[in-house]
Amino acid sequence: MTAPPAAPLAGRVPIFDLDGTLLDSDPAILAAFAAVGVPADAVVFGPVLEVECARHRVDPADYLAAYDPTLARPFPGVDEVVRVLPRWAVCSNKRREPGHDALRRAGWTPEVALFSEDFGGPKHLGPVLDALRLGPDEVVFVGDTDHDRDGADAVGCPFVVAGWNARVSGLDGAFVVAEPRGLLDLLGLTRRLG
Repeated sequence: MTAPPAAPLAGRVPIFDLDGTLLDSDPAILAAFAAVGVPADAVVFGPVLEVECARHRVDPADYLAAYDPTLARPFPGVDEVVRVLPRWAVCSNKRREPGHDALRRAGWTPEVALFSEDFGGPKHLGPVLDALRLGPDEVVFVGDTDHDRDGADAVGCPFVVAGWNARVSGLDGAFVVAEPRGLLDLLGLTRRLG
């Protein structure tokens, strides 16, 4: 009898992007942009809000007034996965207040959660690694955009594509998981889910 293959990312702490990775927030984002006159096919996912609003000549305050956070819900299976992780973090371009509100609504308490104001612009993993007191060889970044993949590459940690988001079809990454539970397989934590 042969032993099962070792989990390739065993022992690593996952750092998640929030919108499009943990939360299916595309409906909320698209509805808010539609309310300020931006068609869905013109929206780019991943940039800091101010950058995307500037690209469309939209006042971020108008976008935020139209944003309905109840339209952003956890992807199926995400809640069960994050609740069994011994350690995890969030690194997001979302603004701090709505980001923390989203975490509270979901009932999630990551060890570290940093947002756009914490980075002074677009997110990057350095401050999250510092807050966790971990190096790039001890973490994995899970995301849904090219920006997320580039962020993982910038610090030299593996990138996992959140393939449970249908929008990420074709996004390159060392690891692509079709459903959240697949992340536990990569981390060697499948038994924790039961």
